[in-house]
Amino acid sequence: MSKFISSLADDFEAMLSYREALGFSRQSYESILINFDRFITVRNPDAISLSRETVIAWIDEHMKKSRGGIAKKATAIRLFGRYMSAVGKTAYVLPEEYVSQPATTFTPYIFTDDELSRLFHAADRLPKNTFEPLAPKIPPVVFRLIYTCGLRPNEGRELRRENINFKTGEIFITETKRMKDRIVVMSDDMLELCKKYDQIRNTLNPDSKYFFPHYDGQAYTTQQFEKLFKKCWEKANPNIPAKNLPGVRIYDLRHRFASAVLNRWLDEKRDLYNMLPYLRAYMGHTNMSETVYYIHILPENLVKSAGVDWAALEAVIPGGGEVIS
Repeated sequence: MSKFISSLADDFEAMLSYREALGFSRQSYESILINFDRFITVRNPDAISLSRETVIAWIDEHMKKSRGGIAKKATAIRLFGRYMSAVGKTAYVLPEEYVSQPATTFTPYIFTDDELSRLFHAADRLPKNTFEPLAPKIPPVVFRLIYTCGLRPNEGRELRRENINFKTGEIFITETKRMKDRIVVMSDDMLELCKKYDQIRNTLNPDSKYFFPHYDGQAYTTQQFEKLFKKCWEKANPNIPAKNLPGVRIYDLRHRFASAVLNRWLDEKRDLYNMLPYLRAYMGHTNMSETVYYIHILPENLVKSAGVDWAALEAVIPGGGEVIS
């Protein structure tokens, strides 16, 4: 059943389906387009085209509230306008210059061992929730799973129970970024934790296809997931005002996984260049440059490692400080 309700609902669905066919994740812009869809329903319920007035009014409304994430919102509406124009419908395409992408990029936050320990401890101690009894049971498992298996946040958030082999610990990761399916294997400790959680899940929300379901049986949204993660981060640092805490994302657990693997290989004096393809396959990267990016967050180890072939690595390191996912 479509999540869109406006007069342009079919166009929103068609645009997202088209992007999925090209290998992009539906979740990248779906929540933004749903918000825009609701705006159209109120602002111009009989709209049969995408007008300049509607687009600018929606963008301006969000810019007045906060400029955070405005570039992504603008990109979503720009892509929707381009899609409608491409299929022969009247549509205003928001100019690139109207909302420019910030010049700076997000720098991954690499958790220390102590910070990780406190984060997971905070997740373990979330208060009971009578309205959502399964909710407090999810963070201790899903955040550990994302970290120990190097998953993308949406790969943990949207993980289906049928894709977990509880005998072998294998997880079949599907519908990934650029449709690059893969298999990852849990550690024995992680597998046991998932088994214990699964018993609780099957009692409290057995009908959902998702392993970590929201109370309505659907997957958590990106916003709900990030809010839950930041709640744990704040509880892990009770003596620091939330506004003074380092900015962290769930993605940083994946970055920490990659840095931990590279650290271990360097400490074991492995040939890093020959080992990188294994990390690339495990993390589901399309290009080697995406994996080599993590070299940038290990300066201390690289300085003391005489075995790194800098010439070979520099040839595939992406430029511009791009954050790889």
